[in-house]
Amino acid sequence: MFLTRVKRLRLWQKAADSSYVQRLQAFEAKFNEYLATPIPPSERKRPTVGNPIAYFCAEYGVHNSLPNYSGGLGILAGDHLKSASDLNLPLVAIGLLYRYGYFRQKVDHDGWQQESYNDIFQSHLAVTPVFDANGERVTVSVHIRGREVAAQAWLAKVGRIPLYLLDTNLPQNGDVDRFITGHLYGGDTETRIVQEKVLGIGGVRLLRKLGVSPSVFHLNEGHAAFSTLELAREHIAANEGASFAGAVNVVRAQCVFTTHTPVAAGNDVFPTKILSECFSDSYIESLKLTASEFLALGRADLSDDSEGFGMTPLAIRMCRSANGVSEKHGEVSRELWLKMFPDLADAGAVPITSVTNGVHPPTWIAPVFQQLYEQHLGTSWHEVIRDEETWATAVNFLPDADVWRAHQTLKNLLIAFVRYRTKADETGEHDTINERENVKRLFSPDVLTIGFARRVAAYKRWDLIFSDLPRLLKMVDDSERPVQFVFAGKAHPQDRTAKKILQELMSINHDSNWQKRAVFIEDYDQEVARYLVHGVDVWMNVPRRPMEASGTSGMKAAMNGGLNFSILDGWWIEGYNGQNGFAIGDLREDMPEEEMDAADAEAMYTTLENDLIPAYYSKDEAGLPREWIARMKNSLVTLTPQFSSDRMLTDYLNRIYDEV
Repeated sequence: MFLTRVKRLRLWQKAADSSYVQRLQAFEAKFNEYLATPIPPSERKRPTVGNPIAYFCAEYGVHNSLPNYSGGLGILAGDHLKSASDLNLPLVAIGLLYRYGYFRQKVDHDGWQQESYNDIFQSHLAVTPVFDANGERVTVSVHIRGREVAAQAWLAKVGRIPLYLLDTNLPQNGDVDRFITGHLYGGDTETRIVQEKVLGIGGVRLLRKLGVSPSVFHLNEGHAAFSTLELAREHIAANEGASFAGAVNVVRAQCVFTTHTPVAAGNDVFPTKILSECFSDSYIESLKLTASEFLALGRADLSDDSEGFGMTPLAIRMCRSANGVSEKHGEVSRELWLKMFPDLADAGAVPITSVTNGVHPPTWIAPVFQQLYEQHLGTSWHEVIRDEETWATAVNFLPDADVWRAHQTLKNLLIAFVRYRTKADETGEHDTINERENVKRLFSPDVLTIGFARRVAAYKRWDLIFSDLPRLLKMVDDSERPVQFVFAGKAHPQDRTAKKILQELMSINHDSNWQKRAVFIEDYDQEVARYLVHGVDVWMNVPRRPMEASGTSGMKAAMNGGLNFSILDGWWIEGYNGQNGFAIGDLREDMPEEEMDAADAEAMYTTLENDLIPAYYSKDEAGLPREWIARMKNSLVTLTPQFSSDRMLTDYLNRIYDEV
């Protein structure tokens, strides 16, 4: 996109600038060296070296210029690929390329969310068509709705890692089939089923066409579970006399599964009638199954013939390994799926483990902090993170003033971004926190800034912060120790309850400083996320326990010196040590929802008033908040290595991928 927009004169001006050309050449040389670095001899014995891991996911958040993601699952997948590249782990990724991506958010003057979609093929994408040896486009075919549907392959390169994306928008397909890959998480139940057929079945067929023979198939969430059926069909077709039971043993030896959902309702469960209509009789017969046996593969309770077809039960049955994405989520998942194992006495014996999520430090740590690390650790600072002891020594050695200066620079950048994104020429009858005519007095770098950005859903409890509005506004209006808030997040287009929660937040317009100390940034994406996690003082998270599978946004804030202020759920149970952030409430779960919400709201307000706000505003003669900086350093020391995606990939490699 840059090269199509830049003026030809400007290109020649830079071509005549020797220092600029030298920087470009140095960068290219560094990147080429990165790509060419061989796998270390000590790692070559791993089974994944000759036969890579095949990673399947419905969405990938590599960068906001490739809008092929909706939220946390996609961002996690993108970071997974980046760390696989950094660690030189042979891996090939499979997904879908959605013509209209995920929806773009606009909030009306009355606070109601509106959705729109952009055709991503009308912009410049960092993907290239995939051709075979004869120069023909690589396509695969999947039987859908009684006809063969073709899908073409695109390639995005994530460092050393190839990401292949399938797209059904082809002239030989009918209009309905061309829209199979139209929208991410859009359409009706049937659309979801056929999308997942293209991902799972089409993905396996694409690997075969590319000549890739994986050692492991990693299903990142249940969307890709149909891949296991295709692997079983392949085995039966290639081995005369093979049974489905025998094929399952072969498939299980190759497949691993990660679940990201802590509640049954969050997993894909399809009505059996619609599912049966999406699979031909011949495909089911090729598995040597009856229709009832086929449908039973997706049931958690085999004694209940009325149960829908669940993608998570299918994946658990067909994979040798299943894991949650935090220690707590592993525990919750064992309880959730105990019904699949009637012979087990208790949930502790359910074969679901956990690998806690992580995020990619070079992606999420701001350049200002990266430069600080380069000064003290050298250009390989991101590798030092893998050695916790060396990392801790280096970070503790950083001067307090330098850490605080870096943070304040990022905070001022965030404020400039906030003013830019919320300025509007027309705001309806009055300004709201998402649009203002005058932003000159909006936000201050001297005020404690709390970020709250995540999907708008009931269990995320967006409304907890304004459950006692007078108490909240008293903190916002405090003349000596005020607080300001930045919000961002999308509600699912069909979730009216979530949209009403968002509208309630927008409608706060009391006689207070709220209007100049609270903002909502529309259309939350990776670009918005970077500004927020880089610049806020505090990252707040208040889900209803134990419904947060992991959470990764807080990890990103922690790697930039932001302090987490969170319910003890998901990753924060493992991360919190009493000095690297703040906890809201305790670990109790055996309470009615209303009581839990009230208790957590009280804990949230009390911790803000008595601990968090005083710590931030306590400064020495040099104007430095020493106690706060000590917490920042503690957060950088303890959370950066523990929640790096490099650590996550190493765990997958040693505990999941190389398992015999």
